[in-house]
Amino acid sequence: MTEITLLIVDDHPVVRDGLRGMFTAADPGSDPGPGPGFRVLGEASDGREAVELALRLDPDVVLMDLRMPGGNGVDAIAELTRLGARARVLVLTTYDTDTDTLPAIEAGATGYLLKDAPREELFGAVRAAAEGRTVLSPAVATRLVTAVRSPAAQAAGTALSAREGEILALVAKGTGNRAIAAELFISEATVKTHLTHIYGKLGVNDRAAAVAAGYDRGILGRS
Repeated sequence: MTEITLLIVDDHPVVRDGLRGMFTAADPGSDPGPGPGFRVLGEASDGREAVELALRLDPDVVLMDLRMPGGNGVDAIAELTRLGARARVLVLTTYDTDTDTLPAIEAGATGYLLKDAPREELFGAVRAAAEGRTVLSPAVATRLVTAVRSPAAQAAGTALSAREGEILALVAKGTGNRAIAAELFISEATVKTHLTHIYGKLGVNDRAAAVAAGYDRGILGRS
């Protein structure tokens, strides 16, 4: 690999410009050691545009922010995973809470870094992601280890993510897939994927049973 191609996804133009300039000016032989250089193929300002450009430009690595109006990063990662995109996704964000890190990793992110990471660490993470190796910032790695070791980890497989909870709440209101997709700025295909995960976690086969289970478990409150 003589160079690594990139797609930069962030809703702030200044951040995109800074990252593009950083990677464009990168010395292939600089720390963390000799390695391929970088070429930025494009930029996206939200998750939906990221999916479109990733499929069209076919970058090696997508640098993905998480919280963006018009389509968030986790949904974009899940959609790229569902579509079998070749690109590896490296999350680059300000947030390191459990509600951000775990869904991103579950959706298929190869790595997770915070925006205060040093320049050399970011370059090394992109090179590692391009090779399919997982890279996590120390803070995120600690959170994941804690989550795995927690007594509640046994129930983690049946716990709904924040987005799945949103979708289940809309289903409980009688909202159809198309309307859910429009309200949450995601595709109908992504809604169906989330519903499949919800059914699996709740041990049900349809919407009505999912809503009933949601009330029974207190996810939707009590009926």
